[in-house]
Amino acid sequence: MTQAEQISISLPRSLAQFIESYKIAKGCESDSQVIEVALKLLQRLELESAYREASLENDPDWDATVADGLTDETW
Repeated sequence: MTQAEQISISLPRSLAQFIESYKIAKGCESDSQVIEVALKLLQRLELESAYREASLENDPDWDATVADGLTDETW
């Protein structure tokens, strides 16, 4: 079990109301669970963005390797 750390945050009323509505609609046990879901989604978006950015990088060593004339075919 992951150890939880308690923090205190201030939110605009509209976000606090959204948390309450989401908690009821989705059957979450607490406001903390709603915040955890939101933060995991944000974390996932950041990771996807990092992977997307990394996939656009140009690696000359890789380009040279894939253009070496060797094939994956077996003889």
